[in-house]
Amino acid sequence: MAHRFRVWAPKPKRVDVVIDGQAHPMVPAVDGWWELEAEHAGPGTRYLFSLDAFPGRPDPRSAFQPEGMDGPSEVVDHSTFEWSDRYWKGVPLQGAVLYELHTGTFSPEGTFDGVIGYLPHLIELGIDVVELMPVAEFSGSRGWGYDGVDLFAPHHAYGGPAGLKRLVDACHAAGLGVVMDVVYNHLGPAGNYLPEFGPYFADRHKTHWGDALNYDGPGSGEVRRFVLDNALAWLRDYHVDGLRLDAVHAIADDSAVHLLEQMAEEVRALSAHLGRNLFLVAESDLNDPKFVRSLDAGGYGLDASWADEWHHALHATLTGERSGYYEDFGSLALLAKALRQAWVYDGMWSPHRQRVHGRSPAGLPGDRFVVSTQNHDQVGNRAIGERSSALMSEGRLKIAAALLLTSPFVPLLFQGEEWAAGTPFQYFTDHPDPELGRAVSEGRRREFSYFGWEPQDVPDPQDPATYHRSKLDWSEVTGGVQEGMLEGEWSAPSGKHAQMLEWYRKLIALRRDSPVLSDPRRDLIDISYDEDAGWLGYQKAGVAVVLNVGKAAVTIPQGFDELLLASDPGVEVSGDLVVLPPDTVAVLRLSS
Repeated sequence: MAHRFRVWAPKPKRVDVVIDGQAHPMVPAVDGWWELEAEHAGPGTRYLFSLDAFPGRPDPRSAFQPEGMDGPSEVVDHSTFEWSDRYWKGVPLQGAVLYELHTGTFSPEGTFDGVIGYLPHLIELGIDVVELMPVAEFSGSRGWGYDGVDLFAPHHAYGGPAGLKRLVDACHAAGLGVVMDVVYNHLGPAGNYLPEFGPYFADRHKTHWGDALNYDGPGSGEVRRFVLDNALAWLRDYHVDGLRLDAVHAIADDSAVHLLEQMAEEVRALSAHLGRNLFLVAESDLNDPKFVRSLDAGGYGLDASWADEWHHALHATLTGERSGYYEDFGSLALLAKALRQAWVYDGMWSPHRQRVHGRSPAGLPGDRFVVSTQNHDQVGNRAIGERSSALMSEGRLKIAAALLLTSPFVPLLFQGEEWAAGTPFQYFTDHPDPELGRAVSEGRRREFSYFGWEPQDVPDPQDPATYHRSKLDWSEVTGGVQEGMLEGEWSAPSGKHAQMLEWYRKLIALRRDSPVLSDPRRDLIDISYDEDAGWLGYQKAGVAVVLNVGKAAVTIPQGFDELLLASDPGVEVSGDLVVLPPDTVAVLRLSS
């Protein structure tokens, strides 16, 4: 048995592989690479790289950190896993319903295997794609994952490489695709040893987190290759179907071929090679169509973009919140604009930003946008992490769900949303370094000042109780059973959670049965509203959605053939009239 160790480390003059306490000198290769063929090393071997005889560091491309980010790396042979998804061809993003979850809080176990036990719930709900918040190795045992440092290594506390593969394989066996959230705009503050190896960062660009990753300066070729290989590895070695790229507006790259453009091209090539559908989704607050326009149209060729302004317009209307960035929203006119084109600020003045923001999405179909009523950011980045279920009436929650699941965009649900979960989702960390932990806790309290939230109300991210409060309470929907939802092991839920869950199931089923609801053609949409009365209605190709957020019942003239869904038994349809009590919504089939 032998294993070839390789590492890009142009900075040190000497590199050793340390195995079982023994240092083995590596041989310099071309372009800053070092190599060593080590006898008696292979899968399961734990090792470190010593740079210029200093204490060992984890492999920048480590596939597994069994003892955490500061411990040794472990050799992994991806070819030994026995996949059962040989005939899986992927799932298209177009027409899909996504479900975002956090591995550590989704199940009582807080692991990849723990998620598997609850897949029947997602299947019955009607989900197409599971979206995992970042799982690359990060500081401690609990966290959101956006401060990852070992980008190739699935987190040890979640189950490592084998656990992630079991989860993806189980999802594919159940007909579910898997999207992974990845972070290429920065690395976490703890365990980031990359600068000791080479020019992974450069001060020519600054980000919110400090020096930007070096995508366009001297030595940037290998840094780009590091990130591109990471993206391809998740798709190839873990059979993941797509990637959600965190905060791409913070990826600084002045190269003629932007990193994202190159990534899109290489993912397309990998898709052709594997014979499996793969896609990339960007998160950006720039409202810039270039991310999702095709390469021949001068874009980067990504498949879709998150559209948080759809959420903001809906949230501000249904909650009345106007602080922070919600000051840019709140009217039915802006909600109607969001329902029509996802982005609200398309080259118009933004009072919150005090400048003109965005560009028109003209020509882009609806399936280029991923929208949500809740997600990890919009819940977890509130002071106390309260969900919409703590901010809206049941009627307004149902309105939000109806608008989400009848939209021409790609809908995304956030874990527990479908049953109006009573647990919060708060920001939590587990930094072993007490000084870093203290800095994170204090910074968290400061950052909410512009929303008007009191610092003393912000839970301490380092307190384990903050994490445990954020775990889903499955007894709300399983009749008391908490150990998984394998068929026959749980009883039917009851009460308000059951009613909301049934509403979501009906909406997703209706979206499946009515092709017009997932039709991405935005030019088919016709919207009308009455700001004073508080009603809004939109229709496309024979289906209408009407809602009332006013204080009194409203009567809307609307010819119909059939009432498809109503959020409340008080909704009345008579002749050409629809009567909506306050905080209700109805979906109707129109008369031809």
